[in-house]
Amino acid sequence: MTDDQIQTIRDDIAFMKAMAEEGRRAPLLGGAILANAGAIFAGASVANWAIGTGRLAVGPMGYFVVWGFAMVAFVVALVVLTRRVKRQPGASTPANRAFGTAWSAAGFAIFALWVALMVADWRLETHLVWMLFPSMILALYGLGWSVSAAMSGQKWLNVVAIGAYVGAPAMAWFAGEPEQYLAYAAALLLLAAVPGMLLMRKEPSDIV
Repeated sequence: MTDDQIQTIRDDIAFMKAMAEEGRRAPLLGGAILANAGAIFAGASVANWAIGTGRLAVGPMGYFVVWGFAMVAFVVALVVLTRRVKRQPGASTPANRAFGTAWSAAGFAIFALWVALMVADWRLETHLVWMLFPSMILALYGLGWSVSAAMSGQKWLNVVAIGAYVGAPAMAWFAGEPEQYLAYAAALLLLAAVPGMLLMRKEPSDIV
C-alpha cells in the first residue's frame, strides 16, 4: 500500500470521525413532543386529583373523559410535531435517530402497559392495579432520558433520568391517596415538560 493510499484512508477516517462528532453535537430535536406530553398529562393528573377529592363534582366516568381527552390531545400534538421534526435539519443524525427511537419505544411500552393494566383491572375486578402506573411511566422516562444523555453527550439529561428513577418509587409511596396524582403532575412537569422546553431552546433559531 502506497503512502498516498494510507493518507487517503486516514483522511476518510478523520472525515467520518468529524461527521460523527458533528452529529453528536447537533441539537436534540423533539423537545416539543416531550413538553406537550408533560403539560397535557400533568393537567389530566390535576383533574384526576380534583375528581378524586370531590373538587370536581362529576361521576366516575369523569376519569375516563379526562384521560381520554388528554390522550386525544397528545396524539394530535404528536402527529403534528413529529412531521415538523422530520423536516428539520439534523433529524437524521445518530443522536436524533437514537433519541426518536428511545422515546418511540417508551411510548409503545407505556401503551402496552396501559392495555395490560386494563386487562388486569377487568380480570381481577379491581382498580388497584392502576396505583403503580405512574411509577411505571416514570421508570420508562428515566430510560428514555438515559439513552438521550448517552447518545447526545448532554450530561444534564442524566440528572433528569435520575430524577425519573427516583420519582418512580416516590409515586408508589403515595399509592392509594388522591395526592399521588398531584405528585405525578409535578413529576411530569419537572421531568418531561421542563426538559422538553429546555431542549427546544437549544435548537437553532432557524430550525424552530
